[in-house]
Amino acid sequence: MTSRRERLLEKIRQTGTGPKRSLGQNFLISDHVIDRILENAFDFGDSVFWSKAEKPLGMIEVGPGLGALTEGLLEGVKQRGLRFQVIELDRQFAENWRDAGVQVVEADALQADWQGLKLSQGTRLISNLPYQISSSLVIDRSVWPCGLGSMILMFQKEVAKRITAKEKSDDYGLLSVIAQLGWDVEIVCEAGPQDFYPPPRVASRVLRFRRRADAPAETEFAAFLKFAKKAYAHRRKLLASNLSTGGDSRARLESILESMGFSKTVRAEELSPWQLLELARKNGSLG
Repeated sequence: MTSRRERLLEKIRQTGTGPKRSLGQNFLISDHVIDRILENAFDFGDSVFWSKAEKPLGMIEVGPGLGALTEGLLEGVKQRGLRFQVIELDRQFAENWRDAGVQVVEADALQADWQGLKLSQGTRLISNLPYQISSSLVIDRSVWPCGLGSMILMFQKEVAKRITAKEKSDDYGLLSVIAQLGWDVEIVCEAGPQDFYPPPRVASRVLRFRRRADAPAETEFAAFLKFAKKAYAHRRKLLASNLSTGGDSRARLESILESMGFSKTVRAEELSPWQLLELARKNGSLG
């Protein structure tokens, strides 16, 4: 029996659909990594899917490509009666999946109208993400989940480390803060260059995201994103310097920081995501 790796490489040879560097395509070909993602994709005993003792209603994949994950996802959603759709930027792949009867949104995942997708509440997002969009997509879907209840996503390992980093560490920053406010995040598995075609020059990691029940509401989260971007605008500057617009503003921020137990010389990376959110709320920065 041929492995997925052999079948995918044969499909590439037969169709001549090589990966496009301009779209950041590295096709996943590892049986082990694919199996781990699919196991997690259909593990529903952990999340908001079951908050009302209901089955999940939907699943969406970004960038199905040749279908390393898609074939297994299609089999699973058919067995469970779930709605399934994909977002695909590559026109040829989009046409192929549309011809196969899959609901396709032909768009860049960062430009797609996620609200217009009208995802069922609790939809799960699955993707071997193109590396160049991964950070932006996580931030967008953290602030505006648009019905997503969980995500299972492949990242460049360095980006994955930033997502899960804790305060005061070198990897901790804006991405860490926004991701951790929106989701509980855990590692699913590692992937090496040999697990892709063509092999990238970096290691990869799969993360699983579960939507936090206490995540800020979208309006507040959007305002907080602007606040956090200012806080991290200049990492070497003091937090109060980054956030203030003048004397009164800075004095107020320093007073709030001291009331929270921090020195007025604290930097943004010393505050946890929830402490930074508390600062924004106390400062009246969220409307």
